[in-house]
Amino acid sequence: MSLRVFLSALLLFGVLGVWRHDGVSGLVQSLDGEWNLWNANKSLSLPARVPGCVHTALEERGVIQDPYFRFNDLLYEWISLDNWTYATTFAVSKELRSKRAVLLVLDGVDTVASVWLNGALLGRTDNMFHRYVFPVRQLLKAEDNALTVRFVSAVAYAAQRRNAHAAYPVPPECPPDVQNGQCHVNFIRKAQSSFSWDWGPSFPGAGLWKGVRLEAFDLLRLVQFAALPRYDAGGSSWSLQADALVDALCPASTQTTLDVPELLSRATFPTNFLQGTAKYTFALNINASSNVKLWWPNGLGGQTSYRLLVTVRSQDGDALLRLESKVYFRSVELVQEPVGGSPGLSFYFRINGKPVFLKGSNWIPAHSFQDRVTPRVLRDLLQSAADANMNVLRVWGGGVYERDAFYDTCDEMGLMVWQDFMFACATYPTEDDFVRTVREEVLQQVWRLKSHPSIIVWSANNENEAALAADWFRIPAWRRPVYLKDYVSLYVDNVMALVKQEDPSRPFLVSSPTNGAESEREGYVAADPYDPRFGDTHFYSYVHDCWDWRAFPRARFASEYGFQSWPSLSTLRPVSVPADWNLSSRFASHRQHHPHGNWQMLQQAAVHFRLPAAAADFAGTVYLTQVMQAQCVKAQTEFYRRSRSELVGGLGNTMGALYWQLNDIWQAPSWSSLEFGGKWKMLHYLAADFFADVLPVAFEDDDDDALFIYAVSDLSQDLKLRVVVKFGV
Repeated sequence: MSLRVFLSALLLFGVLGVWRHDGVSGLVQSLDGEWNLWNANKSLSLPARVPGCVHTALEERGVIQDPYFRFNDLLYEWISLDNWTYATTFAVSKELRSKRAVLLVLDGVDTVASVWLNGALLGRTDNMFHRYVFPVRQLLKAEDNALTVRFVSAVAYAAQRRNAHAAYPVPPECPPDVQNGQCHVNFIRKAQSSFSWDWGPSFPGAGLWKGVRLEAFDLLRLVQFAALPRYDAGGSSWSLQADALVDALCPASTQTTLDVPELLSRATFPTNFLQGTAKYTFALNINASSNVKLWWPNGLGGQTSYRLLVTVRSQDGDALLRLESKVYFRSVELVQEPVGGSPGLSFYFRINGKPVFLKGSNWIPAHSFQDRVTPRVLRDLLQSAADANMNVLRVWGGGVYERDAFYDTCDEMGLMVWQDFMFACATYPTEDDFVRTVREEVLQQVWRLKSHPSIIVWSANNENEAALAADWFRIPAWRRPVYLKDYVSLYVDNVMALVKQEDPSRPFLVSSPTNGAESEREGYVAADPYDPRFGDTHFYSYVHDCWDWRAFPRARFASEYGFQSWPSLSTLRPVSVPADWNLSSRFASHRQHHPHGNWQMLQQAAVHFRLPAAAADFAGTVYLTQVMQAQCVKAQTEFYRRSRSELVGGLGNTMGALYWQLNDIWQAPSWSSLEFGGKWKMLHYLAADFFADVLPVAFEDDDDDALFIYAVSDLSQDLKLRVVVKFGV
């Protein structure tokens, strides 16, 4: 969680969700609430909420309908092509203005904007994933302070950046036509799926999607704070590494005390804060006589947290900083080692020394407009994942780094997180200014998130190694070295280097899918990143019989696989009319962003089921697609689970099954098991069974002319089971 409060003296705050302060020397003034909003020619002017975005403001004031209704994503394209301005006025107390430093903090600006206060340009923004901080003390007055944020169209900016990159193409230029999207999203640091994806609409909007505030202090500003558990296997002992990024207005000689009272662990360190911003690291050894309760994934144990109290005192004993955070104790290892009887390497996670089979799904943004993703929405979706016996979610690299409430809830529920950085299915520019903004993005997000025990691995991108290896973009052979060099420069020399510098506590992968250690050996782009003998695999096939386990790869780790279905009619009704409820309708075609997706669903369903007699039986067709999807993902997941302790021809020992995808961004056909709004599809009900701790798996093997029944268990204790087999005619 990001540390949202930068206060001096007597400051208390929570790193992982506990927020409070009793200080009087540091002051915070929120600027959230009702602002004014207008477009470039001022033909539209209206009140707008902050946090918020242009689309939701226009809908709330009745200027537009629900952007998700029927074809409104096309009708409202003009919103993303216009320039917009947010403005507010505010008063500032004498007490706040009297502080030695006053900062304007914008936690989330989406995306390209200039920020003005009382007619003075404070700076420019170009990254949705940054927090921006500007000094403003000299510009403030008692009344009528005018704050203005002028947004430039993200679509126009991306095109401008692409046109300025004349040396060589940076593909892809545009999404497939079926997605009805915008072009050149890889040139802007914004949610990549906001320009469209094969499961979502194009709404590349603008807005202040997180909070805005003033912060004032006299001596110290805590920029970031994080606490990492470290386990010494040799000594069977725990310690805490506490990292603080502190901005000091002047040098200060202090004493810093770290205290975990429940574990009877406390230490004090002399600390000399230098003028300016610097990182300070402390190590607290946990009392060996204390019984440390560990954080475990869902289904394997509890998620115990402890209080970490940090106090910074002056030489005179006055408290300068007081902080409180939740801390957890959990170790994680990614094991890649030789496998007997196989030329490849293992690929599995050990949590607290225990090999864990990862069971779960992939997470995408829960809405096109992030201000509509409330903590309740997040909790409901995550609860559904936990209720289906999942223990992991992969935060996919084409969306957003989720808000603090997401990771807090994952910590509480024992849901592990595979965290991608926000790069997906593309090449990216490597100009100095682009790399600079990426580096700052990485630093801010790693500092914000690294205290969370739920996050078990960082991954630099989604499918970009595979894109180069499989030549998705038809790059001429003579140009290929340039793209390989850019790939290594961005993800290895910058992203990976920064992550390993700031967070040595968890593993890092350069891509997904990847051959892991083997990809590194091959220069970070393997000849075949889908090689099932190494790393993780993404696998999709819509032409084979999805009930036939022989079509599935015996992978070490399956991090993406799945099949589409339509959401239920109750989910579609609010955004459609009866004339749309037909697979041959314009609506059904428009909502399907995967090429040939509707045809593929019917073809797969026809393998085992009779299709509805009438094409107009939309409800029956929707039902059948959900039955098909549920059975297909069940068959594949059960294959991966039973392959856990099995090697066939050197393949197998599968230790992870994460189907694509958990949730939906709008009401449309997709690979999700939860419909937009959280309703369970048939697949999610089956997931609760095929992800159960103990699972019977039956399958036919024509080679042996036999029916095999496997018992799969994730439990630590031995079980004595009775199997009953019934055959029906």
